[in-house]
Amino acid sequence: MTLVSSPVDDLAERFFTATLERDPLTASVIGRHEYDGRLPDLSPEAAAADRRTFQALRSEAEELSPDPGEPEEALTLSAIRSVADAELAWLEADPTSYTLDVTWGLQSSLLSMASYQPLRSPADGEAALSRWRSIAPTVDQQVANLRRGLAEGRTPIRDSAEKVAGQLREALAAAPEEDALLIPIRERPVEGWADEAWRRFATELQRVVADEARPALARLLDFVEREALPHGRSGEEAGLGSLPDGGELYARLVRAETTTTLTPEAIHATGLAEVERIDAEMAELGRRILGTGSLAETQAALRSDPRMHFETAEQVVEVAERSLARANEAVPAWFGRVPRTPCVVTPMLPHEEQHTTIAYYREPAADGSRPGRYYINTWQPQTRPRYEAEALAFHEAVPGHHLQIALAQELPALPDFRRHANLTGFIEGWGLYTERLGDEMGLYSGDLDRLGMLSFDAWRACRLVIDTGMHAMGWSRARAIGFMLEHSALAQNNIVNEVDRYLGRPAQALAYKVGQLTISRLRREAEERLGTAFDLRAFHDAVLGHGPLPLDTLAVAVESSLP
Repeated sequence: MTLVSSPVDDLAERFFTATLERDPLTASVIGRHEYDGRLPDLSPEAAAADRRTFQALRSEAEELSPDPGEPEEALTLSAIRSVADAELAWLEADPTSYTLDVTWGLQSSLLSMASYQPLRSPADGEAALSRWRSIAPTVDQQVANLRRGLAEGRTPIRDSAEKVAGQLREALAAAPEEDALLIPIRERPVEGWADEAWRRFATELQRVVADEARPALARLLDFVEREALPHGRSGEEAGLGSLPDGGELYARLVRAETTTTLTPEAIHATGLAEVERIDAEMAELGRRILGTGSLAETQAALRSDPRMHFETAEQVVEVAERSLARANEAVPAWFGRVPRTPCVVTPMLPHEEQHTTIAYYREPAADGSRPGRYYINTWQPQTRPRYEAEALAFHEAVPGHHLQIALAQELPALPDFRRHANLTGFIEGWGLYTERLGDEMGLYSGDLDRLGMLSFDAWRACRLVIDTGMHAMGWSRARAIGFMLEHSALAQNNIVNEVDRYLGRPAQALAYKVGQLTISRLRREAEERLGTAFDLRAFHDAVLGHGPLPLDTLAVAVESSLP
């Protein structure tokens, strides 16, 4: 906790508390253990109260004047306004009333939460029991919201609902030794528990799962199968624009997720231009190293040759660990500061790997009790391309998300809110920027891995086209899948999961490319302004040295930090 020392710091502390109250699972992820016994309140009454809270806090941020002698205060107020806009946009969008999603959905969060639930003592055990007892009422709130959505003409997407139903069926069919909700009792902590206290905890957790949590998930599955699926939206009308007021809601989400004033139409045009540019790069590199005559032939060679793909899950893990080690060794030459907190490679849990994305990062606990984790998808390794593995590691771990997020946590002079702000444009923009930076750093093993880098860049450019296409321009799910098949080398199973992810959380995927382009532009401008005095290490420290920031504010922070 930071010490409150000014009206701006006080507002930042209250704002951060409001975000944690709204999402106690995220609080646990970052190590704020006072929230470990709670789940989000999904009731309409809670949503209305949250709207009032964030509107009031945003108004305060508008009215406060930063201290001219404290330049970080102006950045803090800008960050508060941006995050408040995002919170209010999502509350207005009311996604829990019409969204069933295998990646972002409530059921996925519940099945994953054991991975960051501490069990160091009986007090932690009581918090875990309290959270597990909240599963049933929280699931019932979700079902009630979805029924309300159906009654108001807002329906889930049929393809996404089918995936969620499959995920729930698998979870409910799991034997006790594989049940994700029973993970806390599978490995007793070495210290902190007496035998009798652990037995009582384990017995009660088993009872709660058997008598309360699993029946609640069964009720959710019954709702999905009997009520949601028969009324689900087809892939032809999967975008947010097909819902009442969906176009206006999407435009607000675009502003909130990108932290810019860009319109869906402008982003779509940028995406098309980026896709064309990267297509040309891929075709040229493919001709040089694969002997292919066109982009389509390059993509076909990458997708169809078994030698281009892993054979075992162990190989996926091995390349991830080797890439991370190589990046850790190189970063001191490119960054003035590197984080103290380590990052580890972790295979995804079984309940999520089949239907979700290829990898993700989870930040370390701020108290140092848990490292950063680079989660990789090892399901069906023969579909996991070798040529993408290095770019993926650099984005998700080092010098990407882990370096940026762990460094932000280690900036004690900033308010807690600034160190943990969830500003997707900055965070994901940095991750994508580092994929190309990895090439400058000499991290890629060869030209084939550089093709993977280009494919990943094309993937994020495709997102600008596909996300806006589906949600603002009436594109079908099938058209989106076809566009990405044509313009990236991602495997088809990954592309389908990705498109469904964009449907589950509209506008979030836009932030990657928008953020990358912003950071790259700021670097070019600094290089032109400073000439031979430009120092890339200093530039990177300037970008990362203020914690996550809205993209429209980042330029001010970078310019003030450089000569």
